[in-house]
Amino acid sequence: MDNITMKLNADKYLMMALEEDITSEDVSTNAVMPEYKKGTVDLICKSDGVICGLEVYGRVFQLLDEATEIDYKVKDGDKVTSGQLLAVVTGDIRVLLSGERVALNYLQRMSGIATYTNQVASLLKGSKTTLLDTRKTTPNARIFEKYAVRVGGGSNHRYNLSDGVMLKDNHIGAAGSITKAVAMAKDYAPFVRKVEVEVETLDQVKEAADAGADIIMLDNMDIDTMKKAIEIIDGRAKTECSGNVTKENIDKLSKVGVDYISSGALTHSAPIMDISMKNMKVL
Repeated sequence: MDNITMKLNADKYLMMALEEDITSEDVSTNAVMPEYKKGTVDLICKSDGVICGLEVYGRVFQLLDEATEIDYKVKDGDKVTSGQLLAVVTGDIRVLLSGERVALNYLQRMSGIATYTNQVASLLKGSKTTLLDTRKTTPNARIFEKYAVRVGGGSNHRYNLSDGVMLKDNHIGAAGSITKAVAMAKDYAPFVRKVEVEVETLDQVKEAADAGADIIMLDNMDIDTMKKAIEIIDGRAKTECSGNVTKENIDKLSKVGVDYISSGALTHSAPIMDISMKNMKVL
């Protein structure tokens, strides 16, 4: 995540997290460190996986004190192992202590998502299917979690509701039919926006394809039904499958031949990576 992206889009969320954790002062730190002292602390990995969020981690400390220095030993996307030294942070010990939890929360969460995504993406190697995330992200953490998916080897679906047209069951219900909903979307949205339609039955698949949908999402269909759906679509639209996709079942889904597989589990069910800050020293 580059500096421009950080300053324009991420800093406000990092500040909100810091303000949540330090409403007035860090009582514990101020009790044992009442004045400035320079020190260092090691960032150590305690489990294997794909590291992600190092710049975010470092930015937390620099928002508290821009003089904080971080010597990174690895970079985002690197595979790391338990016991490995990831970085050394140098600065005001009060800043290192006060920013520790927030910085680690971001790094652990983002690394967990990158690691899980990497495991799932590896199951799609050799297939034509692209792995996508969803909007099932932690509120106010989407920019971090979708970045982690990319670092892990996945791709991003639309970022938010302004990013593309996706007509789900309730949109179709409001419009009256798939055909009407697609026509209204094509009339309203800019021509550069693709129109995706979520379907649950083969009748809906045919209607969506005939209506001119650009992408047809096959929602919670079994393998045989998906195969029939792809035959009906016959190349008239891109295909995506979604619904309870995990690393345990994605291999079977990829063999169906869909263009995309979207999985909310990448962001809402990935376990964190165990990472800690150790060996604090006063210089």
